[in-house]
Amino acid sequence: MLYQQIARNKRKTAFLLVIFVIILALVGGGLGYLINGEPLSGIVIALIGSLIYLFIVLQNPGNLVMSMNHGREIHEEDDPELWHIVEDMALAGQVPMPRVFIINDESPNAFATGRDPKHSFVAVTTGLRKRLNRSELEGVLGHEISHIRNYDILVSTIGVALAAVISFISSFASRIWWWGGNSDRDDDDSSPLEIIFKIVAIVFTLILGPLAAALAQMALSRNREYLADASSVELTRNPQGLISALEKISNSEPMKDPDPSSAGLYIENPLHKRGLSSLFDTHPPTADRIKRLENM
Repeated sequence: MLYQQIARNKRKTAFLLVIFVIILALVGGGLGYLINGEPLSGIVIALIGSLIYLFIVLQNPGNLVMSMNHGREIHEEDDPELWHIVEDMALAGQVPMPRVFIINDESPNAFATGRDPKHSFVAVTTGLRKRLNRSELEGVLGHEISHIRNYDILVSTIGVALAAVISFISSFASRIWWWGGNSDRDDDDSSPLEIIFKIVAIVFTLILGPLAAALAQMALSRNREYLADASSVELTRNPQGLISALEKISNSEPMKDPDPSSAGLYIENPLHKRGLSSLFDTHPPTADRIKRLENM
């Protein structure tokens, strides 16, 4: 059951990344069509632009994320127990020891970030450190190490970057449409088919594309949480530790000053506590996560 869940979640992640690229290409094609009637040029520009942006973003994402979340780096002498749990989970996951950070917030939470296992970071809040016992900490840190081992930290960064590029293209296309091309848009010689193509390009590029990208990004984040939960159990062999930790975390207060753009990285949404599942949630419902863990 455990390895079937892991394999299924990996397939879903690959599918969602393909969907992201398709949305990017369609939005780029819409931009090209609106500018000069050539969708291919827009697709090429969108794909090349996204690759350049990804290269820039992936240079040093970890330090930036830790700074935005007010993380303070600690070492073994600062908290030996926490350090050794991270070390044990990294050893079990066969990844290098990540840098460890503490966030001064009484709400229990944690996240991992970075570019790859060799350039990874793990952060826990002071609230998590105080409220969880060792078994629960192992479950949470096993979850975060799993994000590192499964390259979720890279996948998350790619998802955020692609969504940002799609949003930029949509915004740029809206300016092009409203401030330019009016004569072309109102051309009486346009055939009904051309008018339909223009309407479709406008609606998808300006509205449906960014919306679809946001939904894909949220779905990607939710899927990686399920995968990290399953992988944590693979490392700890103790699903009850993570179950207990999730119950404590979900029943706590929201964090005071989290970075909104980092919300999807945390083990539990740091911005709010919600009861019903939503397509725009970055995390799956805690009850669903616990149910899956209980079935392992």
